[in-house]
This record gives sequence, C-alpha cells and structure tokens, in this order.
Amino acid sequence: MNKSDITKVLETITAPGEGKSLVESNSVKNIVIFGKEVIIDVEIGNPTLQAKKKMEVTIMKEIHDQIDPKIDVKVNVKPKPVTKANPAKPTTIQANKKIPGIQNIIAIASGKGGVGKSTVTANIAVTLVKMGFKVGILDADVYGPSMPIMFDVANEKPLSVTVNGRSKMKPIENYGVKILSLGFFTQPNQAVIWRGAMASKALNQMIFDAAWGELDFLLLDLPPGTGDIHLSLVQAIPITGAVIVSTPQNIALADAKKGVAMFQQPNINVPVLGIVENMSYFTPKELPNNKYYIFGKDGAKHLSEDINTAFLGEMPLVQSIRESSDVGHPVALQEDSPLEEAFNAITKNMLTQLVKRNKDLPETDIVKITTMSGCATK
Repeated sequence: MNKSDITKVLETITAPGEGKSLVESNSVKNIVIFGKEVIIDVEIGNPTLQAKKKMEVTIMKEIHDQIDPKIDVKVNVKPKPVTKANPAKPTTIQANKKIPGIQNIIAIASGKGGVGKSTVTANIAVTLVKMGFKVGILDADVYGPSMPIMFDVANEKPLSVTVNGRSKMKPIENYGVKILSLGFFTQPNQAVIWRGAMASKALNQMIFDAAWGELDFLLLDLPPGTGDIHLSLVQAIPITGAVIVSTPQNIALADAKKGVAMFQQPNINVPVLGIVENMSYFTPKELPNNKYYIFGKDGAKHLSEDINTAFLGEMPLVQSIRESSDVGHPVALQEDSPLEEAFNAITKNMLTQLVKRNKDLPETDIVKITTMSGCATK
C-alpha cells in the first residue's frame, strides 16, 4: 500500500456539491502512511458536522472495500478556508457547467406562496411523462419541500449508486418522474433553519451529485419570492425558461409581476415561457355549468398581455386537485377527466413556447456573481 493506491480510491469519491472527485477539486491536502495506518487530511466546502462525518465514513469505507478492510484509517475533515474578496478587485464565483444528459431545465416559480406552484409542477411533470418525455423534478423549495408527499414517496430515501467510478445520489422515481428533494433527508417535523449559503450548497449537491441520467426536462420547483435560492440556481445552471404561476387576485398578480421581472433582468435574462392561472374559478358539483370567479376574473391573462408573455392556461379551484395532491396521486393521472385535459392544454402551450424559444433565442448563459457589487452579471 502506498500513496498512489490511496489517491486512486479518493479519485472515486465526489467532493460534496462540487461535481468533481476529491483529487480533482484539490480537496486532499495530505496523505501519511505508517505501515497499516493511513492519515488523510481533507478540506470540503460544506462546513456542517453532518457533511464532515459523512465524508469521513465514505473515505474509510471505500479504502476498506477497495484496498484492505484491516487498514486503520484516520480522516481529518476541515472546511475549506473562505477567501475574502479584494475590495479593489471584484472576484467572480465560477459558474458550473451544463448538466450532462439534461436537455431542458424549466423553472416553475411564483412571486407569492400558496398559489399552487408545486401542484402545477407535479401535474406538468406527469403530463410530460404521458406524452413520452423523460422528466425529473428538483424540489428547490428548501424550507417547504412538498414533492415527496405529492408523489407518495415521503418515506423513501435516495440510494447511492456508482456512475463512472463516482458515488452519486439516485433520485426517487414514481409515475415515471425522477425526484430529488431535501424532504427525503429530513424528518417530517424537522424545520430546516439554514442561511442562504447552506441552502445553496444543499441544492448544488442535489444537482451535481445526482445520477439524473438522460432527461428531456428537469423541472425546478422554486420557493416563493425572489431570493437566495433563485439567484443560486441561475448562477449554477443554465435555465432554459421559466413558467410563472399565479392566482387571479391583484395581490398575487403584483407578486407574479415581480417574479417575471426577476427572470427578465438584463443580467439574468431567462426567457419567461408564460403564465399559468390557478384557482381561476369555482364550479360546485350541484351546479356544473356555473363558474364563480372568487378571486377575480382573467387576472393572469391580462397580466400576460401587459408584459407581452404567453398565457399558458387556467386551472379551476377544485377539491379533487387538493385531495389528489394530499394522497400522492397528481390529478393529471386521471384518464379522460376535465382536469387532465386542462393540464394537457397547459403543457402543450408550454411546449409550443419552448420550441419557439429554442428556435429564436440562444442558450441561456449561467449568471456569475460579483462579490464586490453584489449584482448579477453574465
């Protein structure tokens, strides 16, 4: 056993959130061998105790499995030192490259919470699968993940698989949709109390340390608002386009307009494919021909006209949509139902806008962040 043997093992272990091996990312700082004892010093970007412990266990396991189970392995894991930017020379956080095998990344966002963004995401996903596409969902709502419940996989845990000699997370799959969510790694009653940087690191791991395989679409279920998570994602990956979900009332439309404005910022410039209006009207079972516009009429349609963006369609306020989400069976799976037809229409309109976008516009650039000014630049 020598340093070369140990280095070969470390080349098969992925540095958390970096998409590269420990050796490629220059995370291995020292390897010392005394007979059957090995001491390894490693630096990683994630400073949490959980991440450090996981890295220690992974390194020890791989050395025991690949070389000799009797080796006494000691691993010292430290967080990478934070390099302070020189005020006179703004530095740029390096952007990650496009995810291999994924053709289109669609962000589904809302300026306001409670408008049904995750419900729309789940149903567009299963509709795309029924159309024959390969689809994945990244549940980027770090503080309120809901996809595990909506797809009836709340008790599942992603397994580790080896891809090209590296350990990757295998997404959970149901109804033909591959899913990764922070909800798979936390307890149902556990609150995620993280600052933005910690949330961003967790998302990076779910993006780049995952075995997504070949996908036609990766849907990003974003949290409400316009904050750290949104900026981290446009910084990390080239988003093909965005879909905005809103309800018809003025207060939701005002926030939806801000969501559109964020993606249309010159320094972000993610094409907005269109707006979906949820909870458009209510029709009671006993009066199937009546429509009651509880939150106002055609609000999102008028907004799309005002900002020159496509209106993708509307969804009624129906109890079965909520019930289907609660039991983990998206309503678009119901064959020959009016709700399936509505999501079919919305999805087809989205695809029409996507084809037009890919024909007329260049690929989206990844945003870079200048730490001096705090603004986003291409």
